[in-house]
Amino acid sequence: MKRILIIAVAILAAACSREAPPETNPADELMANLKAHCGKAYQGALVSNDEADADFAGQSMVMHVRTCEDDVIRVPFFVGDDRSRTWVITRTDDGLRLKHDHRHEDGEEDVITQYGGDSAAIESPARIEFPVDPYSIDLFNREGLTASVTNVWALELNDEIFAYELTRENRHFRVEFDLSQTVDAPPPPW
Repeated sequence: MKRILIIAVAILAAACSREAPPETNPADELMANLKAHCGKAYQGALVSNDEADADFAGQSMVMHVRTCEDDVIRVPFFVGDDRSRTWVITRTDDGLRLKHDHRHEDGEEDVITQYGGDSAAIESPARIEFPVDPYSIDLFNREGLTASVTNVWALELNDEIFAYELTRENRHFRVEFDLSQTVDAPPPPW
């Protein structure tokens, strides 16, 4: 009996001493899930119906997860023949950063570029929101885009779709990309 008790205590002690598996960070999960699509391009469509986006309606939309570094993923977003936009998702110490890199056909940065924000509290890798950051507020104010100073962008990623969203008061823009089928990636603009 004493021997059984010693074995039971040893088994219990071994079970208690095991380290719990590390918690998965939602920011790392989103980065890993998006990196799984690196090199692939997907067709998308405008799914919101804000009057401000009439120029986007019916346009061909393609996202291309073009480059995936350890802490930075670049995703060009093509609207029709316009290849000026790239989403830049960066892993930070506290979460993720989303920036919008806008360039002219010659590769020169647009005046309105590098705006975005850092992730708010991340509860799930399926949807991450990015409230506008101080740099972007200054840029928008300087360029007369004061309606944009309350922007919140969001990225959603699951097995079926990747979504990009912009919201603010009286504004909603959302594009969803079908991840079930790849398309040919347009060539780099520069």
